[in-house]
Amino acid sequence: MWGAGFKWMFLIIGTTIGAGYASGRELWQFFGHESGLAILLFTVLFSICCSVIMNISHKLKAPHYLPVLQEIVGKRLTGAFDVMILLYLFTTTVIMIAGSGATGQAFNFPYWMGIGIIVIALVLLFSKGVNGLLSINQFILPILLGGMLYILIMFTIDQELALFSHWHEQRNWMAAFPFTALNILPLVAVLGAIGSKVHSKKEIMIACLGSGICLGGISYIYNNSLIQIADEILLYEIPLFAILKHYPFEILIFMSILLWFAIFTTAASGMLGIVTRLQEYFQKPLQSIAIGTLVLMLPLTTFGFSTLISFIYPIYGILNLYILARLLLYPLWSKLDKWK
Repeated sequence: MWGAGFKWMFLIIGTTIGAGYASGRELWQFFGHESGLAILLFTVLFSICCSVIMNISHKLKAPHYLPVLQEIVGKRLTGAFDVMILLYLFTTTVIMIAGSGATGQAFNFPYWMGIGIIVIALVLLFSKGVNGLLSINQFILPILLGGMLYILIMFTIDQELALFSHWHEQRNWMAAFPFTALNILPLVAVLGAIGSKVHSKKEIMIACLGSGICLGGISYIYNNSLIQIADEILLYEIPLFAILKHYPFEILIFMSILLWFAIFTTAASGMLGIVTRLQEYFQKPLQSIAIGTLVLMLPLTTFGFSTLISFIYPIYGILNLYILARLLLYPLWSKLDKWK
């Protein structure tokens, strides 16, 4: 039970911590100053939404996300949100691939080399199907989370930062809603595809509470660190590197490798949502669909990492608010339907 719960927890975290999150760019886009309460709200909302999605997926034993989506938004809107989810997964996976190129550029490698490496890795991963993604998440994510926490806590200690000194300033609390909404849509796609593999409610509880607490805690410490270097963030494509410049080159190398793996796991999760959905239409192996999708994505990576995040993420954060509202109200209106 615990092992299975942690397996799903790492899938949730792996879907969420990608190039945007791990680099600090996504957190800074939504949070920043006066956001402690917003991050606390995000932790609660995120755990609730994951629980609702996983329970629906478990109940329906869904092979892909469409039945789960229909249960959440209703039959009338399913078609529109189906297209929106596919576009979201497509564009965010493009962002992950661009993030791989940006990570390589930080070490003076050509942009195309970083992109080529992640494309090859994704093709190889999908030769193993869904189990390949679950296995790599269980191996990589504990190291990634531990590395990020270590750097952020060390930065907090070295800079003598106070973690709770500004709790009377919380005017940005509304940011919790678009930020949660942004991160929920890919989880509808990914968690909707594993319903037949979840065996108990306890697995769901461990996965949802664990992922919410982990992401909430890291988000708070990370955001607090970024506030201290706010003037320098504009100079960096990846804000994390503004923190890492205070540390030896070996740590920069180590964290850059972890950042790349964060990018990779999110790109893989996005591809899982896309290929399991498209497989229903094309009846081809997952790897073949993944190759075709990646070929379509490559031209879009030329727009650049930070440009894609600053333009696409806020739009989806607002558009996804409807799904967020439906998830939060689902326990209420599902009971009303039973009474009818």
